[in-house]
Amino acid sequence: MSASEPTISDIQRSVRDAVRLHWGLFLAQGVAMTVLGVFAIVWPQVSTVAVDVYIGALFFVSGAVGLVVMFFAPSVSAFLWSLLTAALSLLIGILLLWHPVEGAVSLTLVLIAFFIVEGIFQIAGSIAYREVFPESWGWLLVSGIADLVLAVLIVAGWPGTAGWALGLIVGVNLITSGVAVVMVAVMARRVIRTAKEALR
Repeated sequence: MSASEPTISDIQRSVRDAVRLHWGLFLAQGVAMTVLGVFAIVWPQVSTVAVDVYIGALFFVSGAVGLVVMFFAPSVSAFLWSLLTAALSLLIGILLLWHPVEGAVSLTLVLIAFFIVEGIFQIAGSIAYREVFPESWGWLLVSGIADLVLAVLIVAGWPGTAGWALGLIVGVNLITSGVAVVMVAVMARRVIRTAKEALR
């Protein structure tokens, strides 16, 4: 490894400094995520359909933009590839928007897989950064474990859980992730305050 390449400790230090510098933004993000998570859990059926419509709209817009962009493709193969991906995105978007309840079932399966991966990464990240954030890394660990446990419970109750699981998964994930972000921001603010008092 050359001297110019960042080490793990350099990356950890950069993350720590970024959190301490922008702790207010992290705090606001965590609070917003937690509040949205509470709403999603209180109304899981509504939030399930809302997530489906949101994802459908993203695919629809992506496909529409892709159809426009494909006319700027430099070659026939690039044109055909752009046409295929744009048409697929547009079709998925239309299906999700036209049949939100049926689409929610498919999205739930995809989101379960996503949260399993996210949970694993949060657990690994919390362990990797436990020295950088010694007082708050446990919250990230709990958030990752909660994602995995929830995913297992939804799969165990399938297909009966399909109608409301998507909203519940999103809600719990938002709350646990939001609380974890809030705790990291609070601890970063506490470190800054302690350092300022020490300099007086």
